[in-house]
Amino acid sequence: MPDHEKSAVNVLCIKWGKRYSASYVNKLYSGVRRNLSHNFTFHCCTDDSSGISANVKIIPFPENPGIQSCWPHVLVKLITTKNGFGDLKGPTLFLDLDVIIMDNIDCLFDYKVGENCIIHNWVNWRKRLMRRIPLVGNSSVFRFDAGPDSDYIYQTFLTEMARAEDTNIYNTEQAFLTHAMKRINWWPSKWVRSYKWNCRPTFPLNLLRPPRAPKACKILVFHGRPDPDQAIEGFKGKRLYHHTKAALWIKEYWQE
Repeated sequence: MPDHEKSAVNVLCIKWGKRYSASYVNKLYSGVRRNLSHNFTFHCCTDDSSGISANVKIIPFPENPGIQSCWPHVLVKLITTKNGFGDLKGPTLFLDLDVIIMDNIDCLFDYKVGENCIIHNWVNWRKRLMRRIPLVGNSSVFRFDAGPDSDYIYQTFLTEMARAEDTNIYNTEQAFLTHAMKRINWWPSKWVRSYKWNCRPTFPLNLLRPPRAPKACKILVFHGRPDPDQAIEGFKGKRLYHHTKAALWIKEYWQE
């Protein structure tokens, strides 16, 4: 499809607290700009816009809708699906700040147009071996149609808020998001990869070999630790199997 025929879309991230600097937002924006041919607006919902590029549209951080504990550590992403949030309308790709864009991401907007899409959450080899693979998405990368079409997700959140907060029912925010979406499509697994599961060699090889860039990957997710800056330098976790050698190739994709 020629660039002039591609529809306008939104890319959205959230930044709050002190863990991630404005540089994370700017590098994510730059990665999207280099790898998306749709006309797009990049939005950042934040409690501190200082240092964020003027090319990024700022959305004020939302008020607590009634979460009793750990706000905004959990469930804040559900608010992005509210009709009227940030005046967003149409196809919207949510990205966590700790992801890097490795290749053209047009396909993430062109796939299953008008439907909810999310990557199936990664599970360790033990669960795969035992076939205990829960149908839960990873909310680092998901797409929805913002506005009236997504408001049912937010309304589900409001009516089931107590259940959403109960970790005995939904142990993660993304588990409840998957439930609230009701109708979901999984991204092709090769498009969205995990640094932990798809790049880091299995123990004990992780102590000897550096992580490798995954083939055919569009977006690489750094859920938990290490963050991209830590992965570049090499990371020593609490356990030996968390250790990763320096992955200098990340610099090519993660820059302003």
